Amino acid sequence: MLQEFKTFLTKSNALALAVGVIIGAATGKVVSGVVDDLLMPVIGILLPAGDWRDAKLVLRTVVDAKGKVSESAIAYGHLLGTFIDFVLIAFVVFMVTKALLKPAAPPPPTKNCPECLEGIPLEARRCKACGSQQP
Repeated sequence: MLQEFKTFLTKSNALALAVGVIIGAATGKVVSGVVDDLLMPVIGILLPAGDWRDAKLVLRTVVDAKGKVSESAIAYGHLLGTFIDFVLIAFVVFMVTKALLKPAAPPPPTKNCPECLEGIPLEARRCKACGSQQP
């Protein structure tokens, strides 16, 4: 059973998935740090001062018999703040991904064999699939 488990870990995508989750968690901390420590102070200068994230539209206020006040409100300030956080985090993830991942090289140009319609390199003199002579 132990050998079967070892085979599962090494021959399946479980190990790659585990590494991806660990790297994703570490990257998430870096991205959150960049957004919270670098971008949000700058954006805080541009946004209006005050507790705008606490802004809400109160629909109903209820006071119970014990004097406890409860509100039913649309918290549009929190929603707006969450949206701004999402856009910033998505932008930082995009920039980090763009910096780390290089674009794939374009595939070499090919042509189709007139006999079997298999894709072959432009410079080929014979088809790799059917062996026919190429013009």
